[in-house]
Amino acid sequence: MIQVEICTPSRASAVAAKEGGARRVELCRDLGCGGLTPSDDDIAYCVRTLGLRTHVLVRPRAGDFCYNATEIATIERTILRCKELGAHAVVVGFLTAEGVVNVELTRRMVQLVAPMEVTFHRAFDEAWQEPLEALRAVAEAGCTRLLTSGQRPTALEGEEVLRKLVTSAEGLGISILAGSGITPSNVRQLIERTGVTEVHGSCKTTLPDGTVQTDAGLVRQLIDNINML
Repeated sequence: MIQVEICTPSRASAVAAKEGGARRVELCRDLGCGGLTPSDDDIAYCVRTLGLRTHVLVRPRAGDFCYNATEIATIERTILRCKELGAHAVVVGFLTAEGVVNVELTRRMVQLVAPMEVTFHRAFDEAWQEPLEALRAVAEAGCTRLLTSGQRPTALEGEEVLRKLVTSAEGLGISILAGSGITPSNVRQLIERTGVTEVHGSCKTTLPDGTVQTDAGLVRQLIDNINML
């Protein structure tokens, strides 16, 4: 069965995702810079009011994924707060100054998060490592899943690498969550060509005021098209 995760940058987007039939969201804010940590209130609303499986992006700032000690302390406090609020998983990503997966720091966060799940996000796609080597590093750190576009701008462009990641992940105890550029019109093609069992899409639309928000109709179409496989 294919699992669907909708990236929701606001409380209104989370509501729309649920209206469209989604059961799981990656909650964040400020998608324009790739997403940042959402507010406590929005986390609590998604978990307690909407009853969604809520995976929280923990990213204190825009930019690279090599953090200083102060930023790491902020990340740790945020993770503990996510646990208190009842989130189901956190989404993080750490690279070293050399541009490779920071296994030590990632493992430290995995241990702090336990028993919650950890998704390693698309920092992976900016790593300077060969993708299968980077996958092994993420798995070694203990992450539950890896969100990736196959180190390309979109998942469709990265389908060859995604296919290899899916095959390798089977023996590493980690799941591949394909994301970036996934739409109702291409999701079936991506699944059939790569073998992924988890997909991540924003199903977003731009409102008249310029706000980006999840569209319930697009979520419904995405899920319906997957169910036709």
